Amino acid sequence: MRRTLGPFTGLLAGLVLAFGAHAADFRVALIAVEDDPRLDRDRLERAYLGHPGGSAADGLKLALDDAAFELEAAGHRLALAEAEAASAEAAREAAARSVKEGAALLVVDLPAPWVLAVADAVRVPVINVGEAADALREADCRANLFHTLPSERMRADALAQTLVERRWRKVLLLVGSTPADAARGAVVEAAAKRYGLKLVAKKPFKPSADPRERDLANPQLLTGGNDYDVVWVVDSDGEFSRALPYRTARPRPVVGDAGLVALAWHAQFERFGAPQVSRRFQKAAGRPMVAQDWAAWLAGKAAVGAVLAADGKGPAKLTGLALDGSKGVALAFRPWDGQLRQTLLLSDGQGVVASAPVDGILHPKNALDTLGADEAEKRCARPH
Repeated sequence: MRRTLGPFTGLLAGLVLAFGAHAADFRVALIAVEDDPRLDRDRLERAYLGHPGGSAADGLKLALDDAAFELEAAGHRLALAEAEAASAEAAREAAARSVKEGAALLVVDLPAPWVLAVADAVRVPVINVGEAADALREADCRANLFHTLPSERMRADALAQTLVERRWRKVLLLVGSTPADAARGAVVEAAAKRYGLKLVAKKPFKPSADPRERDLANPQLLTGGNDYDVVWVVDSDGEFSRALPYRTARPRPVVGDAGLVALAWHAQFERFGAPQVSRRFQKAAGRPMVAQDWAAWLAGKAAVGAVLAADGKGPAKLTGLALDGSKGVALAFRPWDGQLRQTLLLSDGQGVVASAPVDGILHPKNALDTLGADEAEKRCARPH
């Protein structure tokens, strides 16, 4: 299903278009999952912290509305189209069709294998706004693939820095039973090692009503028998972790996928113009702005910024473009993996408790590069 949502545009690294003497026409296509299970009504009503709150189209449209005056003054005509896909092959076909119909940029809110199918099907830039898998920034990176949502490693590094700052160095790690949880648990272990945290134990959990599996489902049993400063829970589904705070055997804080969570955005962030962004989104979409909405909004800002920077005089480029994400620092895409470097917010769901990088974490060039893979350790063969 495809439908026109409103005026929009985009253009990123290495894309060359012929600009007319007057107004220039651009198009961007958003490709999302058909009947996305993450957006089922019951999941949205539960409002799992760190999970999507609605369609990525809402953030994209806000970015265009914010830039409407500048775009009009520059003489650009912009259009946004949306496509939905039920498989990786359908996503690939939607991408090829969108480019054939004139899309200069694709924004995708898709699972990791589908993202790669899209990136491999086209030569235009593709911005990923919904998938945090590190592989997309590392071994599976693509020259035309960019990311506004922070990676799993960035989120783990942000929490690890925060624990070090608070001297909560002894960590009990609880990891779910899914392959996604296993992969994310390994990222947490790497972050703990990177910042000198001590894993006192790593235990699996499995939500279950089976009495034979009570040791895997009971928070008191899971968190007993060890001495720790904090419980770090890895739960991609979110159902188990939301019930973990205040149910641990020891009176200790919970972090990871419940308790204190590292996010790209929270609607209660109160600095750097963030309240105005959140209020505009709330008014337009009728719901609070969450991390995935911010990632879609930033993707729109990046596209609009690239078009305005080119100003009809040549190819627009994303690399080197400074973006204002209402986080107090200039944001830019890392040339070595396409990831947007950014401040992360630490939230308990009620407000913003802290941010990362934390004070005292040093870097020779940019402290934001202490979150996620730095240039010297990159695993992406992407040229830059």
